[in-house]
Amino acid sequence: MLASHSRVEGTQELPDLPAIAARLGGRARRASEGAYPDVLAAMSPQELRTLGDEYLARTKVHRKLGRPFFIDKNPTNWIHVGLIQLILPNARIIDARRHPLGCCFSAFKQHFAEGQTFSYALEDLGRYYADYVALMAHFDDVLPGRVHRVIYEQMVADPEAEVRRLLAHCGLPFEEGCLRFYENDRAVRTASSEQVRRPIYADATGHWRNYEPWLDPLKSALGPVLAAWPEAPR
Repeated sequence: MLASHSRVEGTQELPDLPAIAARLGGRARRASEGAYPDVLAAMSPQELRTLGDEYLARTKVHRKLGRPFFIDKNPTNWIHVGLIQLILPNARIIDARRHPLGCCFSAFKQHFAEGQTFSYALEDLGRYYADYVALMAHFDDVLPGRVHRVIYEQMVADPEAEVRRLLAHCGLPFEEGCLRFYENDRAVRTASSEQVRRPIYADATGHWRNYEPWLDPLKSALGPVLAAWPEAPR
């Protein structure tokens, strides 16, 4: 939807933020820990600006259209919200959230060749999702309003209202083309490549219910996160 706006360029799942974070982490003291993100607290404003400039320089190769804004939709960017806040203070951060069982089951049935090792077991998926919710709640508390949350089910139910909220957060005027995203012919090389060629549809919102009898390990791992759904968008 954003990539269908005249001022926004869609790229891909860019590796640059995780690469910068990995470099900042250095050699771990123990297998279970590293220097990142604690190292950020010791960095000067100039050092942080330099990292932001590095990120923009690294990602420039993906920008072909000369539009003022671009999207980095790497699915692990949520881990680096603190880094983003410090090195890219003008970035708009969007948390696209879906029902925990729908989100986790969708990842479980999608074969990721590499990089998403948490998706191979229901228990791992549940713990990963719960950690994600906890970290986002932390940033909601310490940086209220910094992260804009889009609830997938609400987007499906009322796309125009949700797109207007999203664009307002990004400081962009509403454009009808964002609702006709399926007409955008740009190349998409991620797991959503087929969905973005269709208008919004509700078929998948409850797809996980067909497999609910086998999702108990996932439910147990999610714990209170599942009981708390739906959270109000902020």
